[in-house]
Amino acid sequence: MSETYEHARLVDWARGLFAAAGAEADKAQAVAGILVEGDLLGHDTHGLALLAPYLDALVTTRDMLPAGQPVTLNDRPAALLWDGRRLPGPWLVCRALDEAARRAAIYGTATVVIRRSHHIACLAAYLKPITDRGLVALIYSSDPAVAAVAPFGGTRAVMTPNPMAIGIPASGDPILVDISASITTMGMSGRYKREGRRMPGAWLTDGKGLPSDDPRVLDGDPPGALMPLGGADAGHKGFGLGLTIEALTSGLGGYGRADPVPGWGASVFVQVLDPAAFGGVDGFHRQIDLLVTRCVENPPRAGGEGVRMPGHRGLQRRRSQLASGIALHPSILPSLKPWAERFGIAMPSPR
Repeated sequence: MSETYEHARLVDWARGLFAAAGAEADKAQAVAGILVEGDLLGHDTHGLALLAPYLDALVTTRDMLPAGQPVTLNDRPAALLWDGRRLPGPWLVCRALDEAARRAAIYGTATVVIRRSHHIACLAAYLKPITDRGLVALIYSSDPAVAAVAPFGGTRAVMTPNPMAIGIPASGDPILVDISASITTMGMSGRYKREGRRMPGAWLTDGKGLPSDDPRVLDGDPPGALMPLGGADAGHKGFGLGLTIEALTSGLGGYGRADPVPGWGASVFVQVLDPAAFGGVDGFHRQIDLLVTRCVENPPRAGGEGVRMPGHRGLQRRRSQLASGIALHPSILPSLKPWAERFGIAMPSPR
């Protein structure tokens, strides 16, 4: 049986590392909480696996700002634009969601767009606190500095996977959608490449545009790329979704691929909606609860396990790991050991 780690201790440990790297206390707390939440939900390429590169961004490349506040560039009652100034992405998104929720209570909905954020980690990790308040949350993200996904019909990467997350409250567990506009992510393809494994399917294209399951094609000459969601047959759908997310993040932010970008980071779109301002809370739940019931009670396909609502397995895993400890991917703690030694912080002990 693999070792597990207590949630609160992992958060404290990650917070200590981030603070020791120079981050302000509120930034360190937000980053630690969101990264560990990613592991709680089972998104282990976007949980503590990101802490080592985040620390490197603070200490080595210095392209993450450890302290300060975003700059407000445009402010209307239900719309807000921030320059994130390369501050830690999880802290910026948590603040944006809080502000959007505050304004949505007044105006029914509010949107915060952030340009020049640093990387924002696992999008699903932000949703539960908003759905617990009975609100709907939408988060879209792109990275203007990175090109990894080829447009449908093309061979050269133009966009990032462009993830999106939607939190939908329900009478039971909320629906937590966390998908990207590409079949796989950069983090997952990188992990398969490091481990010398092939992808579960032909989720990539080589430099000639041919489908491939070999992550080494990403380093080819010419380089390959990630496929849009839908793959070789229906990738026009993922391509369209990716373009939409680019428009809502960098487009609305007025800053992105058309500008010189300093490095790894994010353009972010955050929106919160209050059902009370539309058809009412009871009407919302009546519709969503019926939809959930009809989905989960749907006859399963032959040999299948039946319908699983988005996010429900992650929430089950979250409850289980809060009770019995978090199982970390074996690559995570070795990547952080040099940082712990550098700052004189003891490695976490398993339960």
